[in-house]
Parts: sequence; C-alpha cells; structure tokens
Amino acid sequence: MDEICFMSALGLRAALGSRELSAREVVQAHLDQIERVNPAVNAVVTLVAERALDAAHAADELAASGAELPALHGLPVAHKDMHDTAGIRTTYGSPLYAEHVPERDELIVERMRAAGAITTGKTNVPEWAAGSHTFNPVFGVTRNPYDLDRSAGGSSGGAAVALACGMQPIADGSDMGGSLRNPASFGNVVGFRPSPGRVPSTTSRLGWSTLAVQGPMARSVADAALLLSVLAGPDARVPISLAEPGSSFARPLARDLTGARVAWSPDLGGAVPVEPEVRSVVEASAKVFAGLGCVVERDCPDFSGAEEVFRTLRAWQFEVQFGPLLATGRLKDTIVWNTELGRRLTGPDLGRAEVLHTELFRRVHEFFTRYDFLLLPVSQVPPFEIGQEYPPQVDGVRMESYLDWMRSAYFVSATGCPALSVPGGFTPGGLPVGVQVVGPHRADFAVLQAGHAFETATSFATRRPSLVTD
Repeated sequence: MDEICFMSALGLRAALGSRELSAREVVQAHLDQIERVNPAVNAVVTLVAERALDAAHAADELAASGAELPALHGLPVAHKDMHDTAGIRTTYGSPLYAEHVPERDELIVERMRAAGAITTGKTNVPEWAAGSHTFNPVFGVTRNPYDLDRSAGGSSGGAAVALACGMQPIADGSDMGGSLRNPASFGNVVGFRPSPGRVPSTTSRLGWSTLAVQGPMARSVADAALLLSVLAGPDARVPISLAEPGSSFARPLARDLTGARVAWSPDLGGAVPVEPEVRSVVEASAKVFAGLGCVVERDCPDFSGAEEVFRTLRAWQFEVQFGPLLATGRLKDTIVWNTELGRRLTGPDLGRAEVLHTELFRRVHEFFTRYDFLLLPVSQVPPFEIGQEYPPQVDGVRMESYLDWMRSAYFVSATGCPALSVPGGFTPGGLPVGVQVVGPHRADFAVLQAGHAFETATSFATRRPSLVTD
C-alpha cells in the first residue's frame, strides 16, 4: 500500500507546500494506485494520466517560483461523471452521451481547478445519477471494496470507492436523495450534503430548486471542510447561492461539545424501517456523543409530509430534465417511471407539495430550537447485494420502488438542513455503516464540527478495505 495514497488531503497539501513532496510524485502515486486497484472495483471510468502529469509538472514549476500556492495545490481528483469537464469525456452514465466531450468545465470543477486540484479522470455513476446503486450501460457496475459482491451506493459511488481505495484524497459529488451520503456510508468515508445554495450550480434548469445540491467527499471531515472551502461561495448567476465566502470553512474544526444538545433516532421517529445492524450503530453513536459531554436524548422531528414533498418535487424535476429524452427509448425503466410521474402532476399537486414543504421546514426549525444536532441512520440498510437494483425489503418491510429504501436520507433532503455522513461502525460481517449528523438550517460549519468531534473520538474512519491492505 502506497502511504502517499492514504495521507490526508491536508497532510498532502502541507507536504506539497513545503516541497517535501512534488506534485508529480503525488499524482504518479495515485495513478499507480488506480492501475493496481481500479480493475477490481471499477470506480474510475475515464483516465487522463498524461494530462494529469503535465498539470503536475506545471504545479511543481509554480511551487519552484516561490508564488503563493492555492488551497488544493497538487491534489489529484477524478470528478464525478455527472460534472462537465472541458476536453474530458463526460457521459452521465448514459448511452446517449457515451462519447460526449464538453467544451467547458462546470462551476464545481472550475473552482477546484482554479484552487490547484489536478484532474486525473472521472468516477462512475448510476445512469443519470438516478438511484443509489452505481451501475450503468456505459461502464458497468462499481463494486464495494469491503465486499466486492456488494453495492457501492450512489450516485457518487465511484467517488466514494476511489476515496476508500486511496485513488484520490478528495472528491466532488452531488446529492438529491442521498447521493453524497449513501455511498459515503457504504464506503466508510465522509460525504457532506451542504445547505442548498452553499455550493452554487449553474447547470440546473430549475435554479430556484433546493432539492439537489453539490458538495464534498473525503476520508475525513477536515479534508471535506478543506474542499468545501473551495467549492462554497456566492455566484451571481445562481438565485439561491449563499453570500458567506468559502473561506469560512477553512477554520479549525475542533470544538468542545460539552453541553451541546443532541437528539437521536434509529428510525426517524418510527417513520421508516431500519435493519437492526444499522440501528445498533446509530445507538452506539449516541453514546459516543454522550461521552463527549453532550446532553443526549432520544427524539426526532415530525417528518410528516416529507415523503410527498420529496417525491412530488423529484418527479417534477425529472420531467423537466428527462421529458425531452423519453422519446429516445434509451432511458432505464426507473427514470422513465419517475419522469412519467412528473408528467401526471397537476398545479394543485405542486401547490400542495410546496405547502407541506413549508410546514415541514417550520416544524424542523422549531425542533432545532431545542437541539443542536440530530443523529440518524444514513441508509436504512448496510451495503446490499450487487445484483439487486435496490433492496427488495428492509427489516421485513417490502420496498415498492427504487426510492423506498432511501427515506432516511431523502426525508432530510426535504428539510433543507445540512447533513453529514461520517463513518459510524461496521456490521458483524465487516460492512461499513455511516451515521448521519443533521444540523439546523444553514448551520453547515457546526455540523462539520460535530462530525469531526465524533470522528476524533472513534477509529472507524481509519479502517481500510482488505483490498488495499493485503
């Protein structure tokens, strides 16, 4: 195992800044790791090795000049295959775009490159990022490195696996119903769903929507905060973008949590079925926070209406995005189903969803006047068998659609609250389970602080898959 590949992003950046390591050494080490490990997991699906090494050479020349180095100087990253990269194939996991090469970088990629990150390629996604299991007809399935016969989650599944296997130190992702959090949980890494508008996106056709966000992934909360410090910040083209500068996330995360009020629930107040192995991890995490001096109580907001809010607004967004593509006959069945639901929506349907959305927000706001943080399961199941599109049942309850098993993540999406998936433990069989730390509206930094404290008090995030340690 190459030690460079499992250094923290912050540690790598410090070594690059002091010139203890060169960018070329760092990039080459990660390219070698991709060559060694990726054939077993299929996480990185497009590789631009020569381009990356050329960029590393330029980064080393910049360092030699004595110039001030940017925040992500020399750090290699393969971008999620949903994010446009200029001159690099971007397929969205769709056969319709199998050879698509964008002319411009998407804003999230543009910001990372401006901060000195070096693009090594692209990471795998489900077709059009729909569903939380990473497979598509262009590149096939991404495998979980802790058990190659299990799902890597999704839609940022390739990103999570690349992190877990030391193929990159940081990763960009996106999240509507759990796509930053579920794969982080399945891969024993960190995924942060920031507040809507925290990381602006100029590609959405529904610029006022708060359902889908972009955000960071990493192997530690501190590294995720480093990446967020680059991704966050306003953009005048995005109507919901938040004014707070990204630099506010570059502050130290250490915080004494003594007296912090923490609520926890293993099943969102009885709203969703959860497998016993996951419930036990959430309960154990509550005890960790108690040990940190927090006042911990079993409690949960009323998530009434969250189901209708999420499903209605998601279907509407699918119709806007995929309606023009239905006639091609080249969309997977679950996308067709979700898009057709959107086509059947009426004005009153959308109006009712927005009313329920507002009521949900106000109830959750009131809940957070009594608590600082909420602990929940990220996913209702551990990583499931790779041959299934989604789990057929959870704790004995049948799942009727590809969305049902993700409620523990997408109910939180509907609230607009920031939410962090942090490694929380393992099943008796050795499969990773993440814990979801949720905070009040726009309390992104506080959530990162809580996750950092939990991570520091435990050792789960340091455990690596045997695939890379044997």
